Amino acid sequence: MTTLNFQVTPVAGAAFQADVVFQNLVVAGWAGRDLAAIEHHIEELAELGVPRPSSVPLYYRVAVNQCTQAARVQVVGQESSGEIEVFVFQHQGQWLVSIASDHTDRKLEAHSVAMSKQVCIKPVATTAWLLDDVKAHWDQIVLRSWIDENGTRTLYQEGPLASLRTPDDLVAGYLKSLDAAQWPAGTGMTCGTVSAIGGIRAAGNLEMELFDPVLKRSLTWNYQVECLPDVA
Repeated sequence: MTTLNFQVTPVAGAAFQADVVFQNLVVAGWAGRDLAAIEHHIEELAELGVPRPSSVPLYYRVAVNQCTQAARVQVVGQESSGEIEVFVFQHQGQWLVSIASDHTDRKLEAHSVAMSKQVCIKPVATTAWLLDDVKAHWDQIVLRSWIDENGTRTLYQEGPLASLRTPDDLVAGYLKSLDAAQWPAGTGMTCGTVSAIGGIRAAGNLEMELFDPVLKRSLTWNYQVECLPDVA
């Protein structure tokens, strides 16, 4: 089990602290609505030798102890990279929305996508919103991320949530895969990502933003990556 702490800012009422004990982590892959966009991402990863998925969407299980809210993380080798995703979970009967990075070992991904996700830690932000506060304008919300390249802050990802399946859709799909009626207690799920601008590549950091143009607010998180030597 892993406990993560979130500062939740509702549209109405005071902000509150949500301390959530997670028992399961699910990474929803190939979660686009547009089949052409999914194919683009599949081809993007195919350039790195990643095999095509067996189905879309696909629900990967990752050990929950890989979740962290540390601002500095460690990975083995130089060939991993992050990507911003919406992160949804329940707290006291309410659905909350935050952001996380599905940091992935791109070299290992060519051998096994599931293993490449498992070996890398998953940074999670410390702030969250109520899902009910943003459902009505969900498609207008924007995912963005930046990386540092040669000392320059570079836009790495940008796209609206309209390009991805909604949390309701992904939750229903995961429950169907479990043949279950209720969301498993203590389960968090990342909800897919948008394409990397200029292609997937490693970086020593990832700066993330979930921007709500209707309510004029953002969820943000930034983490640094320390690469450990890949020795044999």
